[in-house]
Amino acid sequence: MKKMLALLLALTLTLSAGLLYASAESDAGLKLGLDITVSLSNSRDAADTDGLAQIDATVVAVLADADGRIVNVFIDEAQTKLPFTATGKLGADFPTQPRTKLELGAGYGMSAVSKVGEWDHQIQGLRAYVLGKTAAEVQGIAVDAATRPTGADLTAGCTMSVGTYISGIVAALGKAVPTAAAATDTLGVGIVTGTDRSAESQAGSDGLCEAYSYYAVVTVNAAGVVTDCLLDSTQGTVRFDATGRITTDLSAAVQTKQAIGEGYGMRAASSIGKEWFEQADAFAAYAVGKTADQLNGIAMDTAGKATDVDLVAGVTLPVGPFKASVLKAVANAR
Repeated sequence: MKKMLALLLALTLTLSAGLLYASAESDAGLKLGLDITVSLSNSRDAADTDGLAQIDATVVAVLADADGRIVNVFIDEAQTKLPFTATGKLGADFPTQPRTKLELGAGYGMSAVSKVGEWDHQIQGLRAYVLGKTAAEVQGIAVDAATRPTGADLTAGCTMSVGTYISGIVAALGKAVPTAAAATDTLGVGIVTGTDRSAESQAGSDGLCEAYSYYAVVTVNAAGVVTDCLLDSTQGTVRFDATGRITTDLSAAVQTKQAIGEGYGMRAASSIGKEWFEQADAFAAYAVGKTADQLNGIAMDTAGKATDVDLVAGVTLPVGPFKASVLKAVANAR
């Protein structure tokens, strides 16, 4: 009997060790990547109708294994539409808190012209299709001249143009960096956009429509704890004159603040001598190991700056948008 119990114990320990090894092996080499692409090309001058500053930000986050295969992917798009008039004024019903396409859900309105479904339904179809694929396999997805998928296995769940999303997935995989996340962690993106810096045309100066967006990517474990975090931001700006004519080069690339790096110029004005990307990275590092409740409890002063000594050591700019975008990302994680 004792020999039997000893044998069972040995087998149990062997199996447990094997499972732990398999789990560790599956998490080894994981990488987390983020790509943000911003376009102003759908903007138009004012004429008989209001002009439009349209800032389209496509956001793709990926979790990939050591072989470069997609373990998880999250896609969303902030399509911010800001109207202005032929007299250089901001248009009526100017949005103050624009929502992303995922947040709009059925309100986006694609289901009225699509037999497959709403945008959020179709993007989930694309997401499911690319799981397990490499960058080369994603790049090889067959599409027509309008970048709509042509393969029956994908068109069953997604028939909209996917060119931008394919490019974003491939780019995110290319930018992916080692992560402490586990393959079983969920992945979320949070986008917070403000338009309060927009302004009407004044004597001698152009008007301005600006979508100031913050982006957070998080991985979250089964206990609701953030295991990794990435932060970035863009300022999508369209200027217009007193007659409603756009003066911005709509073909110009809109870089993220992480991509701008030292060129952003915050270091010289920072009391702690840190550039924007360094402060964003410091907040991201601070978020790791915390739950949504703990993140929500981050104390701020009346200027929106953190008061926690550990956080202030690395971040002195207002942290409200960081906090809001990370909380959204945690809530969105799947």
